[in-house]
Amino acid sequence: MRYKATLSRTLCLMMTLLTSTAILAASTNTIIPIPTQPQQAIITPGAPSIDAKSYILIDANSGKILAEKNADTHLAPASLTKLMSLYVISSALKSGTIHVDDKVRISTKAWKTGGSRMFVKAGDEVPVKDLMQGIIVASGNDATVAMAEYVAGTEEAFTSVMNAQAKNLGMNNSHFLDSTGLPNPDHYSTARDLATLAQAITQTYPEDYKLFSEKSFTYNNIHQSNRNRLLWHFQYADGLKTGHTDDAGYCLVASAVKEGVRLISVVMGAPSDQVRTEDSIRLLTYGYRFFETHKLYGAATPLARVRVWKGVNKETALGLAKDFYVTVPVGQIKNIQANIELNPSIKAPIIKGQSYGTINIVLNNQVVASRPLIALENNVKGGLWRGMADVVSYGCKKMFSRSNEKANNV
Repeated sequence: MRYKATLSRTLCLMMTLLTSTAILAASTNTIIPIPTQPQQAIITPGAPSIDAKSYILIDANSGKILAEKNADTHLAPASLTKLMSLYVISSALKSGTIHVDDKVRISTKAWKTGGSRMFVKAGDEVPVKDLMQGIIVASGNDATVAMAEYVAGTEEAFTSVMNAQAKNLGMNNSHFLDSTGLPNPDHYSTARDLATLAQAITQTYPEDYKLFSEKSFTYNNIHQSNRNRLLWHFQYADGLKTGHTDDAGYCLVASAVKEGVRLISVVMGAPSDQVRTEDSIRLLTYGYRFFETHKLYGAATPLARVRVWKGVNKETALGLAKDFYVTVPVGQIKNIQANIELNPSIKAPIIKGQSYGTINIVLNNQVVASRPLIALENNVKGGLWRGMADVVSYGCKKMFSRSNEKANNV
């Protein structure tokens, strides 16, 4: 029996030498370096006191929540609804179904829509770009309905697209009944969902996002200023949208970018225009002062090369689908670590884009961010010889693992 075991190990060693090359194979808890610059840590206070029914503050790149209160409470969004309408409009522009220079004929329904207005007239033909400016700067209900009808035929059909897009974005606590946000108890959203929407707008449609920083707009000799006071009172602000009804109170989705770091705040149900502005500034200032965001790894960069059993290639590169950002308290970046956890026994076929492990970012023994590690290339099944060789190699690996376990238990 001892002779057979020795022979088996000898055959395993020979097969390994014949079939293996030097493979850089990441294993569970493999540490990978993170480039950091030392910085003195400071004490992070609690979030500032905000006089609103609900609020949230997030980093747009990492998605990290920096402060929140009642962020999942269903509330009337008022004209913040128009952000969802604009997202649908931008999607139609990007797909080429409509164009910025298209002329939109204003219907009687759009002209008669109450509330804030761009002051278009029934029968006018207005370019899409002008109507988008009227929605963003003047918060025009008339312009919004006109665009809803142009994109989907009717406002009702457009609203169904809004809800479908919201679902696709993961806005699971939002429901829209119209394109403008007029009061209705079944028309609602949340601070968290609106932050998700704002994040999607800034990242998916950067060209259209530029319109949100316009301070004024003139149409038909009527000059209107942007209701977002942060554009005047917070130097880093460049969007997004205000909302107000008696039911909703004063609302503001704000976004700012400082030294490449974009923060998004959502304030819902503030008691006045001044308070929603001041509270938004407090939140954004808090985020910039006490947190820092770093890009750790780029998309499609190999972070591990893993052993693949029965593949044409013995190894496959794993990396990230998107750039990986992390947000931590100021001064703590030097204390983070990254480790990789791989799926056990990775076998061909390997499909590009599919997850085969996880990278975790750890701070003070707690995981603060995780992303799936995906295959950066396909690796199909190898031929008969490769399959037979790897069957033997894999068996040998398990044999040696059991032997090591027994030795360690002695």
